Amino acid sequence: MSEIYNKLLNYKESVRSVTDFVPSIGIILGSGLGGFADKLKTVAVVPYGDIEDFPVSTVSGHEGRFIFGYLDTVPVICMQGRIHYYEGYKMTDVVMPVRLMKLLGAKAVILTNASGGINKDFKAGDLMLIKDHISSFVPSPLIGANVDELGTRFPDMSSIYDKELSAVICNAAKELSIDLKEGVYVQTSGPNYESPAEIRMYSHLGADAVGMSTACEAMAANHAGLRVCGISCISNLAAGISKNPLSHEEVKETADRTAPLFRALLEKSVKDIYNSL
Repeated sequence: MSEIYNKLLNYKESVRSVTDFVPSIGIILGSGLGGFADKLKTVAVVPYGDIEDFPVSTVSGHEGRFIFGYLDTVPVICMQGRIHYYEGYKMTDVVMPVRLMKLLGAKAVILTNASGGINKDFKAGDLMLIKDHISSFVPSPLIGANVDELGTRFPDMSSIYDKELSAVICNAAKELSIDLKEGVYVQTSGPNYESPAEIRMYSHLGADAVGMSTACEAMAANHAGLRVCGISCISNLAAGISKNPLSHEEVKETADRTAPLFRALLEKSVKDIYNSL
């Protein structure tokens, strides 16, 4: 048994000592979306710090706990606050939560985040369906001994973001009259924002939005056999496009302002995806 899988089994045992709840859908709540968990009929709450040796969120606005509960009749596990590579964790630790979701029973995962807009047709407050990603600027979460219990050594990444689930989100946006953009997301390491020259490079590579999370989680989820989809809130325009200096305060402000619309889309998407599984 691999060291990582052994850790995961210990984490699972720790969670199961609190609840035997089995989720169908996992949700990673990005900046501004932590309040989505208030919509759940909560069954159990497990702070990351209560799980021995589990990575803990250190970023403002990220609560750092798992919420187990029902969105109407849909059994979900919400990650209220994620782990970031820039916090100093190994990439294998960063993706532990999404892998744990798989072991706890989730069949699909919805990844959300706040990102900087590279596409000049985007504006702060837009929502973007993640169609694909570029992860070449951070280490792969699959480096090291393969976790054979989860997936193959050389997993295919042709369709990381499930086309059927993405179509469900697009239909949900139409029904809610939300102008949902679509695009490619690029993950950088952070915690610094990118330089204007870097943003120009990412644009030439085909990226529409940039952030410091998500792609690594999507790769680990895909490796483990989870169906993956993602939505990004364009919280600001990226360096060289925005006329203002970038700040975390601006990201949080825009994410909070857009949160009601984002939560409405997420709520409908969760229900519709559950019906399609």
